[in-house]
Amino acid sequence: MVEKLRIELVSTNVESLQKVSREFKEAGEKMGVRIKGPIPLPTKRLRITTLRNPSGEGTNKFDRYELRIHKRIIDVLNPDERFIRKIMGITIPDDVKVSIVMMA
Repeated sequence: MVEKLRIELVSTNVESLQKVSREFKEAGEKMGVRIKGPIPLPTKRLRITTLRNPSGEGTNKFDRYELRIHKRIIDVLNPDERFIRKIMGITIPDDVKVSIVMMA
């Protein structure tokens, strides 16, 4: 039997990530399963600076771009089969990536 279920959520959109993690938590509370989380992990920032003028002539002007990647972890202790089926039915937006790891 599975003793622990770890759900990892990754997204660039914080609002949709919070919504999905809230749905997972509410599903667990309705089923009476112990849940730890959602635990926010540090935000990864990917930064790119590019020269705006391709020839390099004139004054140097730069464009700065940033992509933020947000992560949440939800630990479910002693999940039953009903809970696993319930979370498989939750609709997840396209910008949220979910990975589920079962630990014995």
